[in-house]
Amino acid sequence: QVQLVESGGGLVQVGGSLRLSCAADGRTFNSYAMGWFRQAPGKEREFVAHIGVSGRTTGYADSVKGRFTISRDNAKNTVYLQMNSLKPEDTAVYYCAAPRRPWVVVPPRDPIEYQFWGQGTQVTVSS
Repeated sequence: QVQLVESGGGLVQVGGSLRLSCAADGRTFNSYAMGWFRQAPGKEREFVAHIGVSGRTTGYADSVKGRFTISRDNAKNTVYLQMNSLKPEDTAVYYCAAPRRPWVVVPPRDPIEYQFWGQGTQVTVSS
């Protein structure tokens, strides 16, 4: 089991920045790749970014590439999502997640491959 708690969401103006945090259960965090996903009203949950166990492997959705940065601090059992140059279309509930199995070499992008989810944090970008 991996327990996840997101924080850092809020209301921000277009062009602004936010940093989301996801605190994880310390017993197994260091063995899991992690992902960030988001879901806007009326839309399906979509992949945002992922990061491998060591932090050296990262991947991004095309819509956020160059604006968002995923990172992790294994000593603090936390994964982060730094979001810059925010746009109204970034408005969504953001979730962090861990995949079904630990030690995944290539972190998946399909939310179906993720079993453990946080409760989500709302990000609203106003124009």
